[in-house]
Amino acid sequence: MKCPFCGELDNKVIDSRVSKDGNEIRRRRECIDCRRRFTTYEHIEEIPIMIIKKDGRREIFNKKKVRSVILRDCEKLDISVNLIDEYIGDLEQDLKETGDKEITSTSIGEKIMAKLHSLDDIAYVRFASVYREFKDVNDFALELKKLLNNKLPANK
Repeated sequence: MKCPFCGELDNKVIDSRVSKDGNEIRRRRECIDCRRRFTTYEHIEEIPIMIIKKDGRREIFNKKKVRSVILRDCEKLDISVNLIDEYIGDLEQDLKETGDKEITSTSIGEKIMAKLHSLDDIAYVRFASVYREFKDVNDFALELKKLLNNKLPANK
């Protein structure tokens, strides 16, 4: 690491501390030549996850975009923003842990639908109507029938 004061490359680490979130290390260094101290930060270089859209375009995974969609679908429902943010964080972590550099928007949409289905039926149907591109009321009614059939107790 080059000294910001004299340009010398030779220095020693005096102290290292992990950040509160554990994603960064703060290092205090001392230049061997001029004896001045400076701070550096070390963090993992993250490779962005690319989303393959239905039309073949690729774009970087955008957590804010996913959040705005889910918030829209959960509007006026009894679902806390903290729960939504937690889910989005978990989703992003799951995507990173797959090790895939490219993921289809379809697989992400299915994960979001599954989560919304477990949270709230209304949020689920709102998301499904856009995600599955309902063309008319009949598509909407079919999805509602599926939802109701899964909720009704089995006849004995």
